[in-house]
Amino acid sequence: MARTRCVLEMTCAFGCAVLAVLTLAVHDWIEVVFGVSPDRGSGLGEVAIVGTLLVLSLASAADVVRIRRMGRARA
Repeated sequence: MARTRCVLEMTCAFGCAVLAVLTLAVHDWIEVVFGVSPDRGSGLGEVAIVGTLLVLSLASAADVVRIRRMGRARA
């Protein structure tokens, strides 16, 4: 169970990191993919998305570290 959770958490962390880098590299991918501009071209939406994705990525990675340390402490 813990191994499956670690794999899911690391997949989430990796996916969030990739999307954050994509958003930094191609600022208007949201407008291209969805056909809307929620921030009306100001870029604030992209900054918020990058920040959120980075926080999610770091939180997921930290949770994996915590789970693995708990497993070692029990062994």
